[in-house]
Amino acid sequence: MPIVNNHAATAVDIAKSVFEVAVSIQPGRVSERRTLSRSKFLVFFATRPATTVVMEACGSSHHWARQLQQLGHRPVLLPPSLVNPYV
Repeated sequence: MPIVNNHAATAVDIAKSVFEVAVSIQPGRVSERRTLSRSKFLVFFATRPATTVVMEACGSSHHWARQLQQLGHRPVLLPPSLVNPYV
């Protein structure tokens, strides 16, 4: 398992054609927001340092989690009931 920055986290909202990404360097503070197309999603994470990537567990999240893990990130899939507080 790669070393991951414990203070940085990235939250991802997966949709059909675009992904909403929120990067947090400090807990509770969003430092960057992006809307990415499917084609730009992995390009964005390939250029970022390893971090924890949090996303809601759904049909395609397992696929994206495997892709992110290959890039050195630590994906965390949350059940829908735990995602609501982060919306």
